[in-house]
Amino acid sequence: MYLHLGAGAVVRTDSIIGVFDLDKTSQSHITRRYLAEAEKSGQVVNVADDIPKSFVVCRDGGKTTVYLSQMLPQTLQRRLSNS
Repeated sequence: MYLHLGAGAVVRTDSIIGVFDLDKTSQSHITRRYLAEAEKSGQVVNVADDIPKSFVVCRDGGKTTVYLSQMLPQTLQRRLSNS
């Protein structure tokens, strides 16, 4: 199955490690540091046309990718549970 993240981006559901609320989790210095390091290493893909509201961490074939999405995490979770 696949999950649509917005802006035409889709990921395989079996590659998803987690779906996170960007506003809530970015209050932690640990999350901010993780996202900064992921961006430095080229792992971040921004698929948001507007301000990102969530990020989705995927691991496929040993490669980790962090997708920034404008979709609410609740919307993405609901889509996951319906698939």
